[in-house]
Amino acid sequence: MSKKSVTTVRVRYAETDQMGVAWHGNYIAWFEAGRTDWIRAAGLSYRQLEEEGVLLPVLRVEAEYLKATHFDDELTIETQLASYEGVRVSFGYVVYAVDGQCMAKGKTEHAFVSREMKPLRIPRHRPDLHDIFIRRQEA
Repeated sequence: MSKKSVTTVRVRYAETDQMGVAWHGNYIAWFEAGRTDWIRAAGLSYRQLEEEGVLLPVLRVEAEYLKATHFDDELTIETQLASYEGVRVSFGYVVYAVDGQCMAKGKTEHAFVSREMKPLRIPRHRPDLHDIFIRRQEA
């Protein structure tokens, strides 16, 4: 089982600023797309988790912008599990251009919580989910 997932996006015109450069906030949405694909590749879905009462709010976001991206650029977001501790999970992201240039890097940290926003200890609450994250962490 691979630790990484790969997501492709194309910069839309609406995602650029007056200078024709992709607005920095879009990277956060692209990170989310990568994270959603990573979870899907692990055999789950965000929707399924939420229906079961497991939420993953963002606690922290980091982004480092290395090169500008522009309208119609095709980008690849590689998403990888950075850490998993049973209550918290973090993901790392690298955004590449078609030619392989690294355009940006980032990280998000999340907590597993209930609908009432109470922390969930995944090993106890969902042992099957815990096993998936452990296997992906060790891959």
